[in-house]
Parts: sequence; structure tokens; C-alpha cells
Amino acid sequence: MLEIIPSGKILGATVAGLDLGQPLNDADFGAVRSALGEYGVLRFPKQQLTAQQVATFSARFGKLEINVANAFQVAGLPEVMVLSNMVENGKPIGMSDAGQSWHTDMSYSRTIAFANVLYGIRIPRRNGRTLGNTEFCSMHAAYDGLPGDLKRRLEGKTVLHDFNKFWEMMRREKGSPRPPLTDAQRKAKPPVSHPIFLEHPLTGRKVLYANPGYSMRINELPQTESDEILAFLFEHQTQPAYRYAHVWEEGDLMLWEDIGTIHNAVADYGPDEPRLIQRCQVMASAFGEHFAQ
Repeated sequence: MLEIIPSGKILGATVAGLDLGQPLNDADFGAVRSALGEYGVLRFPKQQLTAQQVATFSARFGKLEINVANAFQVAGLPEVMVLSNMVENGKPIGMSDAGQSWHTDMSYSRTIAFANVLYGIRIPRRNGRTLGNTEFCSMHAAYDGLPGDLKRRLEGKTVLHDFNKFWEMMRREKGSPRPPLTDAQRKAKPPVSHPIFLEHPLTGRKVLYANPGYSMRINELPQTESDEILAFLFEHQTQPAYRYAHVWEEGDLMLWEDIGTIHNAVADYGPDEPRLIQRCQVMASAFGEHFAQ
């Protein structure tokens, strides 16, 4: 029987009593979707899933993205990405997500992301301590906590997001195997703009939709003023009061929504501490013009 156990933090809940290898019935799906709106980040522990089952569960929430720049995909399932630091026969088997800046996935896309699904197959540990936590910040709380005069000043304004900004940050990480984006990849994902404040499709509340990973500038402001305000917003939205950290266990399936959160993968493990994650990206194309352009 499904049970939702809140973390007691600003985000996060555990959903117990479900085998995600089996299709969700309508009642359970409705309960999970409601919990996703309420808690932002959901953990489904002790799962034993194939890549196809991960994809089937993910697709229940919306259209799945096939990433334009990712060569590490499950054979026959291009919508299932592989995140890993592991190497076989001298070649990496997945793309590293460690050492990232705070971001929300697909803000650089005309159709933005609704949710992420990550399934933990191998989780690094050292001296009995789990490594590679995934951290989250609440963008509902970040919006609510903004000064009133700044909310009024930014209402109706838009932010430019650029995929290449984040990609180049990741390429600068020590030992990163990522090549520069090709011209074709950059043309496939040119910079795009989105409102700086969005009405969340699950909660109906406003969220701050900007992030350090992809946001370049506030279009309607002079560059210097834009830089100053974005620097303030990036510090404001990542303050400890808005944070929640997930400590991974093998068999965890994590589902989080991307519109009201930003996240960061903690890079505290080494190349000899194996990590293997399967990932699906659910797009927000079902939610209307602000989410699917």
C-alpha cells in the first residue's frame, strides 16, 4: 500500500509501498503526482528495475527527451541516459554529472523540463559514508523570499538561457572527457528566453525560474544591471534555508520536478569509487505556452 513519508525539510518525501516495475494504477499515479507538487522531490526506495521499466515509469509523467549532446545511452533506449564515472575497456560508460553548478535541466530549451527520473544502480561509498549526494533548492521558497520591490521590478521580465554556458563549465572540470559542442549541437539548442517568474503547473504558485548553470542575462535590463541582479538571485536561491540533500542508496529511484527546484550533484567521490545512474528527462510540453514554445 502506498505511503508518503515527508522528509520534514523544505523539500522531499519518501514514497513507500510501490513496485515501480509494475504499471501504476490511476489512483497511485494521482497520489504520486500530487505528492510531487507538494514535496518537489520524491524517493522510491528498494527498486529493482530494468532500463525499460525506468523509461515506462518516466513516460507516465510526459514526453521523454533524447538529449542532443549525450552519447551515453542505454542500447535501444535513447531516452535513457547513463550517468557514471566508470570505465570499461579504457572507455567511459557514462557521462559524469559531478561537479555541476546549480541548475535546472532544460531551461535552455524552448520546451522546458517538467521532471527528472534517476535510478541508482551503483552508489559510491567511503568508510561507510555514502558519497555523491544530490542537492536541491526550492524555487517556491526562493520566490516567496524575494524583497517585494524586486518582485515588482522583475515582474514580466525574461531571462536568456544558454546550453553552451553549462557545457563549457562541465568541460573545465578536471579530467572531463566532454568535447566542445559541435556547430550542429549548438544550432540544435540555441539560446532561448523564458519568464523570470513562472506560475507552477502543479501548485499554481509563482516560482523563480533562473539558475546559475544556464541563465545568462535579464533581457530587458542593461548588461551591468542584469549581472548585478542575477548575482543576487543566484546567491539568494541557493541559501541553506532553501536546501534539501538526498543521500543515495542503491535501488533508489528519484523523481523531482524541475520547474520549482534547482539541483546540484555533489562531486565528493573519486574515479575509483563507482557510480552508475540511469536517467530520464520528462518535458513540460503538456502544460501550455509558457512551458512548450
